[in-house]
Amino acid sequence: MEIFLTFGNEKKSVSYGSTPFEILDDLAKSYNVEAEDIYAVLLNNRLCSLREPIRHSARLEPVFASSSEGASVYRSTLCFVLAAASHMLFPEKRLLVGHSLGHGYYYTFDDEDSISDEDLDLLWKQMQKIIDSNEVIRQARIPYEEAIELFDKLNLIKTRKQLNFVAAPNYRINKIDEFSDLYTTPLLPSTGLLHVFELKKFGSGFLLRFPPSRTPKTLKPISEHKQLFLVYERYKNWGKKLDVTSVADLNELVCTGNFTDFMDICETLQNKCFSDAAEMIYSQKNVKLVLIAGPSSSGKTTSSKKIAMQLRVRGFTPKVISLDDYYIGRADTPKDENGNYDYECLEALRVEQLNKDLIDLFNGKEVEIPSYDFSLGKYYYDGQKKMHLNKNDILIMEGIHGLNDKLTHLIGSDEKFKIYVSALTQLNLDDHTRVSTRDNRLIRRIVRDSWHRGKTASQSIGMWPSVQKGEVLHIFPFQNNADVMINTALDYELSVLKVYAEPLLRCVPPTDSAYTQASHLLAFLDNFLPIPDTMVPKQSLLREFIGGSSFKY
Repeated sequence: MEIFLTFGNEKKSVSYGSTPFEILDDLAKSYNVEAEDIYAVLLNNRLCSLREPIRHSARLEPVFASSSEGASVYRSTLCFVLAAASHMLFPEKRLLVGHSLGHGYYYTFDDEDSISDEDLDLLWKQMQKIIDSNEVIRQARIPYEEAIELFDKLNLIKTRKQLNFVAAPNYRINKIDEFSDLYTTPLLPSTGLLHVFELKKFGSGFLLRFPPSRTPKTLKPISEHKQLFLVYERYKNWGKKLDVTSVADLNELVCTGNFTDFMDICETLQNKCFSDAAEMIYSQKNVKLVLIAGPSSSGKTTSSKKIAMQLRVRGFTPKVISLDDYYIGRADTPKDENGNYDYECLEALRVEQLNKDLIDLFNGKEVEIPSYDFSLGKYYYDGQKKMHLNKNDILIMEGIHGLNDKLTHLIGSDEKFKIYVSALTQLNLDDHTRVSTRDNRLIRRIVRDSWHRGKTASQSIGMWPSVQKGEVLHIFPFQNNADVMINTALDYELSVLKVYAEPLLRCVPPTDSAYTQASHLLAFLDNFLPIPDTMVPKQSLLREFIGGSSFKY
């Protein structure tokens, strides 16, 4: 049977079941690149491996090493090779993926306090051996019974457990030699393309380090992020104590009807973190300004309300200043490299006016706070927003520049308390696949934008790259400046968000470039059993995204 593939300016006839790898040279020539720079393809905007058989006519686009999708394929293949090397060397040990840290993933061996230098060196050498031999990474489909037997044999406990809750007639796997793992995302066609990586001891485990998408041939220096690492470690240990470390564990609670207690524990732990932060503020007697920052959809708005509530318990009267009111005005806003207004840069704010107002407030003066008209792109004063601080008043200000001292450069460090919030889930999909915090936040944003802003999933996904760029420039570099970091993820939340997100994502057609991300998120959410939103407390941070909160926004 003949099918037709369209790419670049070409339309090529191929046999039914052909793979992109078989026409890789033609594809590379059409885009004037080297074949090894193509890591995968978009098949009608769906991310596919170069080894995946094509069974219908389609539009084909290459996925390059320097793209975000290409970087994801590279990382996932490295993880697969590491898992294979570990199984070949230490079949009795369980290798567990942890969280991301800079451009790397943190790994440990289950029930081991640390990894020896000798074992880490053996792992590196085995990975290099697999890479040097340029092993073909094959895909296969195996029936349910065979999958159970395979994952039991490989000691992939959480992967095997997930089959109890996401049962299917057959499962797709990736394999090299005698090792196989569940297919969750496309991989490189062979291992020989993995030119750049490093294994490095870190904490009680080690980091698998990989290059960023912008420089796919070079590793970046390690960023320690010690405070962030400790937050992750705390939540990982908490998950172990509750025996809920994977999506399979969460699904088991849903199936048995025991998830309400777990939800309550998640909420209680998160509220304790806000309480602990408020206690730290209370103990530092000179604090007059609480600054809250974090990446998109980390729950900054609800976090500020929960911090305010905890401060009231301790005798403070919180007052809020919105950074939005200090925009400089559209006409004077700097532009980015594409000529678009850059509202996320620090220079888009009236920093000096903000500092003057803060100092006046701290000196007991009454200050008129500006307002900003987004439709006109201008700030104004109307005499309606006058503020004066009394003895027990404390200011709360949330925004992306909160941790950057240039925002409040005239305010003494002892007068400021900085909080970094982010959704840092400790759950893994299975033994070797982590739940991406960025995927979690994007799903939150899609649901919130639909509920509160009338945006489609396609529009939210389309904005995501620029949102991430702003985070890299204005938030992540300053996260170590925080006095405290608070994890705003709730380990049950994706089971609730699934109910809202799936219908929105299914509306994205394959002709839309957003379909690449939409199809990825749908496949990701397939792993979760649903939890009804009626079980979510009214003051839960999750209500910021799904609605129905008792807080006023």
